[in-house]
Amino acid sequence: MLNMIMSARTYADFTTQATFEIKKCDLFKLDEGPATQVVLTRDEGLQYYRIMQTMRRMELKADQLYKQKIIRGFCHLYDGQEACAVGIETSINLSDHLITAYRAHGYTYTRGGTVKEIMAELTGRRGGIAKGKGGSMHMYCKHFYGGNGIVGAQVPLGAGVALACKFQGNNQLCVCLYGDGAANQGQIFETYNMAALWKLPVIFICENNRYGMGTSVERAAASTDYFKRGEFIPGLRVDGMDVLCVREATKFAADHCRSGKGPILMELQTYRYHGHSMSDPGVSYRTREEIQEVRSKSDPISLLKDRMLSNNMASVEELKEIDVEVRKEIEDAAQFATTDPEPPLEDLCNHIFCDMPSLEVRGTNPWAKLKSVS
Repeated sequence: MLNMIMSARTYADFTTQATFEIKKCDLFKLDEGPATQVVLTRDEGLQYYRIMQTMRRMELKADQLYKQKIIRGFCHLYDGQEACAVGIETSINLSDHLITAYRAHGYTYTRGGTVKEIMAELTGRRGGIAKGKGGSMHMYCKHFYGGNGIVGAQVPLGAGVALACKFQGNNQLCVCLYGDGAANQGQIFETYNMAALWKLPVIFICENNRYGMGTSVERAAASTDYFKRGEFIPGLRVDGMDVLCVREATKFAADHCRSGKGPILMELQTYRYHGHSMSDPGVSYRTREEIQEVRSKSDPISLLKDRMLSNNMASVEELKEIDVEVRKEIEDAAQFATTDPEPPLEDLCNHIFCDMPSLEVRGTNPWAKLKSVS
């Protein structure tokens, strides 16, 4: 009983909200930008911390399972970039739409997928979010369109989703993400043009993690001002390692879209700790010291943690408690992902079509027939 009273007193002593000065965004074709003085409540801070820690631990577990050859094939990890996904998601609605490239585990989680479903998808099990058929690059949930393996191909698809939003007049928008490596693709500039002509409610977001595979942005792009690439589309360059910067910029961009002004472009300056994919050790084109420097000076989780502790918004013990809970959730999910059965062969061709009578699908030869059920 005494412990409960002490605990209640301790929680009552915390600051319920604090105001922070955040880095100003660089602007293009905009007279004013997002707020630089922002309020963070204690509840928001704890929520952001938990989500980012879950994403970080999930990716580290995926790394471990990949090295044990339990996860196979392509696998692109998101650790280091957590502030981007969390900042974006807290500024839009779950009824809004989001599409990204193949570094998609974090967004699958913020869009509503569970750690268990994501881990089971990585190991190709029946309980996976795509029933074990999609793997790392092809995860989906409501209003989340993947997970796309072709570089840059998700951008025109995202504009199509935004066109549907405009056509239906539902005041929704589409967040369309791509990396600096995809930013030089012709289809992206074609999409900019159509989105601007039709004033589509789409936020184009370039997650600039400084390297497209093993090529630095300076070696790949004549102009590294990705937020200016829209030319006729207004743009923002944002500190992608600060969840509050991303949150405020996304709020600003969402308001822009919903007010009928058409598309807007955001460049989030971020960093990935792992290599491009699990087949890339990530140290042949950058130094270990560079990675360590980003970790020590700009880590998104550490930045939020330091803010909360220095402003008496949480205690070290409370955050450690969250860490323990997150680790347990990840371990339980990994256990499920390694024991859940793989999908049976008869499920292989299911879900080719939606709301269609079952049909026969040819197998590897004309005599092998499989059944497809919607």
